[in-house]
Amino acid sequence: MNFITKVLPTTVVGSYPVVRAGGLRSLLDPLRGAVETAVADQVRAGVDIISDGQVRGDMITAFVSRLPGIKGQSVVGRVQPPANPLTVADTKYALSQHSRVKGIITGPSTLAHGLRIETPNYRGREELVLDLAQALATEARALEAAGVTMVQIDEPILSTGAADLAVGRQAVDLIASVLRIPSCLHVCGNLGEVVDEVLKIQVSVFDFEFSENQENLEVLSGKDLRGRPIGYGCIASADPGVESVETVEKRLQKGIDLFGAENMLVDPDCGLRMLEREVAFQKLSTMTKAADRLRPEY
Repeated sequence: MNFITKVLPTTVVGSYPVVRAGGLRSLLDPLRGAVETAVADQVRAGVDIISDGQVRGDMITAFVSRLPGIKGQSVVGRVQPPANPLTVADTKYALSQHSRVKGIITGPSTLAHGLRIETPNYRGREELVLDLAQALATEARALEAAGVTMVQIDEPILSTGAADLAVGRQAVDLIASVLRIPSCLHVCGNLGEVVDEVLKIQVSVFDFEFSENQENLEVLSGKDLRGRPIGYGCIASADPGVESVETVEKRLQKGIDLFGAENMLVDPDCGLRMLEREVAFQKLSTMTKAADRLRPEY
């Protein structure tokens, strides 16, 4: 796959702390400076595949606020694809600063469970999930056309037991099917109850958390990934403490022993949005240093 240009490539799950800029320019776009800061910090930390920082809202509102059929947190009509791309402008800026960028979409099941259904158009969330998938497939194609290296679909809801896994699988498969570039599915949390269903999803790459959910190593041991790489979360996104390089190396070594270094991408467990900027930057820097130190062995 075209994102694997070296052993243990580093990436991010997506979000970064929002650092607002001042000045006249911020009047036109209050969050443009935050995008620039997020991109610059990822590049400075040495991340191989960056994101746009996802600074324009939480993972739900950043998408649903501009989807026809949704008003606020309520579904008021049939959900349709957006008239214009939702994330491409910030992604294009990231691409102007770095050759490899990950496009990121919040998954249909996660979006559906963050919304209230206030229309007779949908008898339940399962129907809503599939219409959201159709709308998001349009965004995925727009990201591919912009030149991203891969498109990641974030579905944290899939590990909780709240979502219909069969419908969730159908929805993610639909989005992945429209892409010619690699697709990636990010599911955080403990996979113990859902792993078999999640691994049936037809994506190119899986991305799971392992630093704060080391049980996932046991869950995945012996599972057939069918040759698909795995994004290996080795940085604790919810912990404000910065790990040592040695700690991250030890976490990565466990993954290498199980999956093989040639099958791993190195990233944090989840997004870093809730951390202080300096903490987020230091965590990314530690991650890239740990990968750099291990890489010559493999």
